[in-house]
Amino acid sequence: MILLLLIIIPLLGGLAAWLSDGKNSTLPRWIAMSALAFDLALVLLLWKEHATAVSLTPDSWLVEMQRAWIPQLGISFHLALDGLSLIMVSLTIFLGILSVLCSWTEISDRVGFFHLNLLFILSGILGVFLALDLFLFYFFWELMLVPMYFLINIWGHEKRVYASYKFFIFTQAGGLLMLLSILGLYFIHGKSTGFYTFDYPLLLGTVMSPTVSLWLMLGFFIAFAVKLPMLPFHPWLPDAHTEAPTAGSVILAGLLLKTGAYGLLRFVLPLFPDAVQMIAPIIMGLAAAGILYGAVLAFAQTDLKRLVAYTSVSHMGFVLLGIFAGTTAALSGAVMQMVAHGVTTGALFMLVGMIQERIHTRELGSMGGFWTTAPRLSSMGLLFVLASLGLPGTANFIGEFLVLLGTFPVNIAMTVIGALGLVLSAVYSLRIAQRVFHGTIGDIKLPDLSVRETGMLAIMILVIIWIGLFPQTILNTARPVLSGLECCSSHEQPISTKGGGQ
Repeated sequence: MILLLLIIIPLLGGLAAWLSDGKNSTLPRWIAMSALAFDLALVLLLWKEHATAVSLTPDSWLVEMQRAWIPQLGISFHLALDGLSLIMVSLTIFLGILSVLCSWTEISDRVGFFHLNLLFILSGILGVFLALDLFLFYFFWELMLVPMYFLINIWGHEKRVYASYKFFIFTQAGGLLMLLSILGLYFIHGKSTGFYTFDYPLLLGTVMSPTVSLWLMLGFFIAFAVKLPMLPFHPWLPDAHTEAPTAGSVILAGLLLKTGAYGLLRFVLPLFPDAVQMIAPIIMGLAAAGILYGAVLAFAQTDLKRLVAYTSVSHMGFVLLGIFAGTTAALSGAVMQMVAHGVTTGALFMLVGMIQERIHTRELGSMGGFWTTAPRLSSMGLLFVLASLGLPGTANFIGEFLVLLGTFPVNIAMTVIGALGLVLSAVYSLRIAQRVFHGTIGDIKLPDLSVRETGMLAIMILVIIWIGLFPQTILNTARPVLSGLECCSSHEQPISTKGGGQ
């Protein structure tokens, strides 16, 4: 029942936080923190129990739970955890705790309802990473949507209503396409076998024509591409990131975007391998274009939060490129980039939130010389900026390097374009460092970080550097899953699993 507890505890914690709001404005924060701390303890227990499970075959699950739900329709409550799920669940709870901490002083209105929505989003994300029944997966996919809409609409900034509507329309439209594909797969499998089910392991290998396979795959793919987001399905992201409260931006960048990449790895590649091979060159081209597009648009921004938002389009382009390159190196790099981007960009959004809370603006023109008055904030900010551009010794470097290494034997041109994107990322990253932390000291004197803020960012720095220096923990955990996903290339690039360093 440990998998069920991982999902239920945030739900119960959110309800308790909401009900306690009238008694004490601080109590909902502590309830939310306690619920996520309990989930963290469960995840650490899973890591301890399954630390030696890296030799498992791709078809094995570390933990699995299945109960009948609506047997007349072939729907079951099927949850399972493997190495990939374990990594993403751990990232979810880690960033969830930091989201509560970073909103400790920022959110002062309707605190209980805020934490209700925050924990419901996290519960939906955990369900997405654990569900193996496609009906159940869609249920959790939609569960993420409504509370995030409220988070942006109620606690967001100036254009929050417009941003929340845009986010809702884009993601809901993609979700409906996925629902049509799920139903199509359900009926095709039932017609060919006489057994109607939404169970993912049973749907693998469903016999269908290439044309039908392509159309069903596109329904899944568009839903995941919108959430990733992939060019040209990205327009919702800059507005949602910019207008969301800090915790909302952290969850959007660190977790919701990763559900799109996870869906591609978990469902699109295994269910539709032939269709994936057919469209892989096109998607790799769009991924490479997204890397350049996001970097160029990031450099053009004058709003610091919007600048960081556009970097996500560029960085997630590397994830998409690695997934559809299809070699073990590229797939491993995509997973590493998912983790690295979640922590690094989440930290950058926290820094923007801390700056805005102090000076009440995000405009780069109003910033400069912060190193003089806020050396802790500036030094930590500089480190995250350097990690974002792929500084060796950080997790981002490992992810981007492996993606380019794995893509090279598949498509040299896309590798070159991706490498050019790294050059452009250095340009916008150094612009942040120069314009915000160095340069001319303005009239605004920025107070330095508090103990709580310093502790949050210090933990994230340790995670980024530890993974950058010892990436084998992530690579070995994901390897059994990824070894069964090489679908687009015969040029296999094996990843050494010996040793602990780079």
